Amino acid sequence: MGKNTRATRVHPARAPLGGSPLAGYVLRRLGMSVLLLFGVTLVTFSLANLVPGNPIVAALGEGAASNPATVAAYIEKHGLDQPLPVQYLNYLLNLFQGDMGVSLRTAQPVASDLAKAVPATIEVAIGAIIVSLAVGVALGSLAAYRRGKISDQLVRVLSLIGLSIPTFWMALVSFNFFFLQLRIAPGSGRLSPILSPPPTVTGLYTIDALLAGQWVTFMDAMAHLMLPVFVLSLFTIGLLTRFVRTSVLEVLDADYIRAGRAKGLSGPRMLFGYTLRGASLPILTIVGLAFGSLLSGTVLVEAVFAWPGLGSYAYNSATSLDLPGVMGVGLIVGVIYLGINFAVDLLYGVLDPRVRLA
Repeated sequence: MGKNTRATRVHPARAPLGGSPLAGYVLRRLGMSVLLLFGVTLVTFSLANLVPGNPIVAALGEGAASNPATVAAYIEKHGLDQPLPVQYLNYLLNLFQGDMGVSLRTAQPVASDLAKAVPATIEVAIGAIIVSLAVGVALGSLAAYRRGKISDQLVRVLSLIGLSIPTFWMALVSFNFFFLQLRIAPGSGRLSPILSPPPTVTGLYTIDALLAGQWVTFMDAMAHLMLPVFVLSLFTIGLLTRFVRTSVLEVLDADYIRAGRAKGLSGPRMLFGYTLRGASLPILTIVGLAFGSLLSGTVLVEAVFAWPGLGSYAYNSATSLDLPGVMGVGLIVGVIYLGINFAVDLLYGVLDPRVRLA
């Protein structure tokens, strides 16, 4: 009797919302993400205040900064004479209202600048991760199934080459070869100068062009994506190929795979239904990390292709001591990683019941 009573008391705490373990898992991960988000804002604010240099001079210029009255007015207007905890609370209140400050470099709201830069990076990052995932999973699975054979050795060498080639060097070589010499790829930027951006809906030129029915703009945007996606995919393909090969090899030695083979299962059903499903959790982890790295900004590649993304905006803000811009980029990068980690955690809970009950 006592044992049954204790069991009924423990069960609702472990499985809230109608006894769903997945719902409890989601709530725990969501609460952790919210706490981490506050930590991101604290770190971003603290690092911005530790940056060497004089942000007042960067904001006002040498001439205005030499005037004590102008400097005093600027400090009072922006609350820089208040204690740092008060400044942090004001920073949080402004963030809740969607105010990330005004960029000292562009004289535009940081939120407005990031609304243009982030979609540009998202567009090239999505293309790169799709290509990398398709090629990496295919090559990694092939190498695992052909372990020790010539095809396995060839795939391992190719993946090592992809990991070894510096991304910025490949960007320069690709731009010079495909654009300057062969003239088979478009130049820099997201669109040709003769075309206007499509009406903004998502900020992704390819999607917005499709929504507007502008097929010429869509094809031109896709053409401009080819080289950046190709360059960014090489390293990620090498990384995923080696990781998929290792994960699939571990699954191939499992008892349930041997049992499936003994029952006569083979081909796509064995590969997708059993092998890759069993190896999906570690692969999902590395895909999330790779996608987060692509989204957080690839400065050198964006600089080579004049891609107006998050990496270019971060570099320009840092070199001009644009602290509102730097803080905005830091916050966005933190949110990106938190969002990707939260999505990966949710997929963990969906794919593996043992995780959601942990």
